Amino acid sequence: MIFKKFFGQRQQEIAAQELYKEIVRQARQPEFYIAAEVPDTVDGRYEMIALHAFLLMRRLKIDGDESLIKLSQAVFDLMFADMDQSLREIGVGDLSVGKRIKEMAKVFYGRVVAYEQALNGDGETLETALERNHYGTCEVTPNAEVLSLLAEYVRQNDEYLKGQNSQDLEHGRVVFQNLSQSKAG
Repeated sequence: MIFKKFFGQRQQEIAAQELYKEIVRQARQPEFYIAAEVPDTVDGRYEMIALHAFLLMRRLKIDGDESLIKLSQAVFDLMFADMDQSLREIGVGDLSVGKRIKEMAKVFYGRVVAYEQALNGDGETLETALERNHYGTCEVTPNAEVLSLLAEYVRQNDEYLKGQNSQDLEHGRVVFQNLSQSKAG
């Protein structure tokens, strides 16, 4: 029994690492920084990671499956451990890192609420939520076409991820569509 628990936790850690790697890989796609006009800055990159983490975590929680919910938490924990390390690498002092991570987590939760509500049809549109949250941090005002492009990407990936097999996700396999596929949609 103890071995099953240990190996189950280890498998979850490995899966979370693989899922987070894919979030980061997807968030670094050049087309976001070109076609979607996301600034290639620390804030812009954080926003892209947060957006993809949101999409994946939303998918992991949709079935109410306890193991997927735990996996979602493991991905969240990895994301903020990575943010902690990144802040230290860019020279943020040790005494400030904890405060900055706390603020980043608060911002992330705000994004989750805004994007959830928009995708569920409650409150503001997804375009408005993205303009205020995603681009607002970067102090960029995108035009309606750019907002529409990124919003369509988010909508399409939200649906696409719903179709992905839970077992694949539990084993650390996730696939996002590309922004260019949203243009065709």
